[in-house]
Parts: sequence; C-alpha cells; structure tokens
Amino acid sequence: MQRQTVDYALQRRSLLSDVYAGRAAMRTVCDADPYLLRAAKFHGRPSTVLCPVCRKEQLTLVSWVFGDKLGTVSGSARSTEEITRLAESAEEFSVHVVEVCRTCRWNHLVQSFVAGLPVRPRARRTRRVAGTGE
Repeated sequence: MQRQTVDYALQRRSLLSDVYAGRAAMRTVCDADPYLLRAAKFHGRPSTVLCPVCRKEQLTLVSWVFGDKLGTVSGSARSTEEITRLAESAEEFSVHVVEVCRTCRWNHLVQSFVAGLPVRPRARRTRRVAGTGE
C-alpha cells in the first residue's frame, strides 16, 4: 500500500518549459548516469509516455528503494513485484520513481511514496515514585 505520495508533475512541466524555451541546456537535463541506464534496462518497466525531449522512444520507469531497515537493498533499483514483496515484510521505506529515456538520457523524478509496514511508536514507560501511590 502506498502512502504519503508526492507527484513531481509540476516540477517536470516547469523544467520542460525551460528546455523548450532555451533557458535550460540539454546537457543539464539529459544526464542519466550509466548506473541509472543499466537499472532502466534490467529493473525498469515501460511507460506509455513518449520522451518529451527526443521523442524517439517511450520512457522507462525505474523505482529506487531507500530505508534504514532494508540493509544492502537500500539505494537499489527494484521491480514492482520486488517492492510489493518488500512492503509485505519490511518496515516502512521510501520509493522514488524516476523516468528515463535510454536514447537521449533524459531523466526526472516523477513520484515518491512510502511503502512497507508502518512503524508503531513504542509505549512509554512511566516511573512510579515510591510512597506516592502514583
């Protein structure tokens, strides 16, 4: 179950407006590193959205997981199925979904959310003071 979802569509629209108007250089927005491109190839899922920059291919969505209790899994790309399995057994963690064009290297954070088992606050212990009845 996803909660605390943040959509970055307005930020994306603003950045693309700057690109189309020539206020942002292509090299600053088409800068996906090789690790992200590899993650898109092996862990990404295809989207129906055409790349807004090169218009040559449909974007790939890559989901990254982050969480203190995930151990070595934290900071890695995971498939939707893997995230679902993690969410059923791990304490809450965040997921960041990035869209990537493997042709021109456009990439942008499109969504983030929290998944996993909610962390329950610990019950507070109260100290009893001897002889006060409290």
